[in-house]
Amino acid sequence: MSKFLIGLVVGLILIPVGVYLYFSSGTAPVATSAPPMPFEKTLAKMALHARVDKEMPKSVPITADEAGYVAGAQVYKENCAVCHGLPGQTQTAIAKGMYPDPPKLMEGTGVTDDPPAESYWKVAGGIRMTGMPGFDKTLSTTQMWQVSLLVANADKLPKAAQDVLTGAPPAAPGPAAAPASPTAKK
Repeated sequence: MSKFLIGLVVGLILIPVGVYLYFSSGTAPVATSAPPMPFEKTLAKMALHARVDKEMPKSVPITADEAGYVAGAQVYKENCAVCHGLPGQTQTAIAKGMYPDPPKLMEGTGVTDDPPAESYWKVAGGIRMTGMPGFDKTLSTTQMWQVSLLVANADKLPKAAQDVLTGAPPAAPGPAAAPASPTAKK
């Protein structure tokens, strides 16, 4: 029994010393181009999901309508697109230099499988060690909800919101005016 206790005490001392030496010796990968540390992805995802499940809002306080999606698209374009991209656009230099890679929220699944409240939590508070900043001090609660609803529904946005994201000119209401004749007298 005493050998077991000695082994336990030595193990409890060696593990923290080993972890300290790993980080203090410069061995731990810290550059964005370096491979992840052992268990980094697993532990980070576990902590993130536990915290989000515990703290995300229980309901969405705004309506998911065309006006909200258009407003959310403008917020996204101004604050999120530099990292998460726009439909049909190539990845920015900033996004290429990030680790982990920021998800493309307007292409593929993105976060359309996440509830809007989860996206809201991430937009408001950010995510440590990912480059995702928190916007709770720079955007209003309404703006954060608008962009959260936008990314949660990115696969089924109305044309007006898609036009904001792609830079397409808005459709003119009513019939189009006939162009002036180039031979008309002035």
